[in-house]
Amino acid sequence: MSAGVLPRRMAVIVFLAFAFAYFLSALLRAVTATLAPTLSQEFTLHASDLGLLAGGYFLGFSATQLPLGTWLDRHGPQKVLLGFLGVAVAGCLVFSMATGFSGLLAGRVLCGAGVSACLMAPLTGYRRWFDPTAQMRANSWMLMTGSLGMVASTLPVQWALPLVGWRPLFWGLAVLIGVAMVGIALWVPRWHAAVSAAGAAAPPAAPGGYGVVWRHPYFQRMAPLGFFVYGGMVAMQTLWAGPWMQQVAGYTAFESAIGLFWINVSMLCTFWTWGMVNPWLLRRGLGADRLILAGLPLSLCILLAIIVAGPAAGGAAWALFCVSCTFVSLSQPAVGMAFPQALAGRALSAFNLVIFAGVFVVQWGIGLAVDAFAAAGLSTTESFRAAMGVFLACNTGAYLWFARAQRHNVLQTSVP
Repeated sequence: MSAGVLPRRMAVIVFLAFAFAYFLSALLRAVTATLAPTLSQEFTLHASDLGLLAGGYFLGFSATQLPLGTWLDRHGPQKVLLGFLGVAVAGCLVFSMATGFSGLLAGRVLCGAGVSACLMAPLTGYRRWFDPTAQMRANSWMLMTGSLGMVASTLPVQWALPLVGWRPLFWGLAVLIGVAMVGIALWVPRWHAAVSAAGAAAPPAAPGGYGVVWRHPYFQRMAPLGFFVYGGMVAMQTLWAGPWMQQVAGYTAFESAIGLFWINVSMLCTFWTWGMVNPWLLRRGLGADRLILAGLPLSLCILLAIIVAGPAAGGAAWALFCVSCTFVSLSQPAVGMAFPQALAGRALSAFNLVIFAGVFVVQWGIGLAVDAFAAAGLSTTESFRAAMGVFLACNTGAYLWFARAQRHNVLQTSVP
C-alpha cells in the first residue's frame, strides 16, 4: 500500500503487526459461540448465562472506548495497544483457569477490555502515517483480517476442540497475543518518533474532552448510520442470522453453523475487494459519502426481500445482506479524516462506541421485539419477520437522516 509519512515497506510491516493483533481480537470475540455447547455442559449454564457471558465481552470493550481515545491522542497507538493487550493476555488466562461462571465472566470482561484498542489504535496511527487512499485501503483490510478471525473461530475451533480442549486453546491464544505484542513493540513507530523522523512538526494540541467530537456536524450525520446500519450488520453477522436460519428457514444447528461460516467468508472476501478498489474509486472522486449514499439502499432492499421471503430466505440471503451493508464500513476512516490528527483517536473511539452501542441495542432489541410479537399471538416466523421490519425502519430512518444532510457532509480533512 502507499503511505504518507511512512515509507512503503515500513507501512506494510506496521499494517501486518496491527492486523495480526486484530485477527486475534476478532477470534477471541467470536469463539464463545463455538464453545457454548461445551461450556454449557461443563458448567451447567443456562441460556441467560450464555447471553451474559457474550455480553461481558462487550461490557469490557465499551467501558474503555472514551478513555481509550484520549490515551491514543496523548500517548500514541504503540504504547496504548501494548498496555491493553497485556490485559487481554490476563483475560485469556483467567478464562482458561475458571472453575465456575464468575471466573468465565471475569475472563470475558478482561478479554473485551484488553482487545478494545485493536482497531482504534491502528486507525489512529494510519490517520497520521498514511495518506487518505492508504487509510481507506488499510481500514478495509483490517476489517478483512477481523472477518478471517471470525472464520477461524467457527469450524477450525470446532475441529480443534476434541484434540486439545478449550482450556489449552486459551493458553495458546494468550501466547499468540504475546507474540503480537512483540511485533508491535518492534515494528510500530513511537508516536512522536515517526513524525520527527519525517522531519515534520508534531501536530498542534487539540482541545481536551469529547465535546468537539460530539458537536461536529459530520459526526452527528454519521452517528445514526454507525448505530443502526453498522451496528446492525454486526448484530446480524454475530447473532441473529443464526436463529433466523434455524427458527424461520428450518436449518439444523450444523447447517446454521455452515451458513454462518460462509457469511464470514463472504465478508472476508468483500473487505479484501474494498481494499483493492478503494484507491481506484478515490482517484475518480468516489469518496465515502458518495459510495454510502449510492450503495446503502441495496442493503435496505435486500432486508425487505428477506422479510417478504420469510422461510425461503436462508444463509445466502443473509450473506448478501451483510455484504451489501459493507458500504457503511467506509464511514469509520471518513470520520477519522474529518478531524485534525490530534483529535483522530477521540473521534474514532467515539464512533466505535456508537457502533458497539448499536450492536448491543440491536441484538437485545430484536430479541425483545421477537418475544413481544410472539406474546401478541404471532407465530415464530411472523414474529421474526415483524422484528426485522422494525429493524428495517430504523435503518431506513438512519439513511434518510444522512441523505438529507448530505449537503453538509463535506470532509474537513486537515493537512498532515
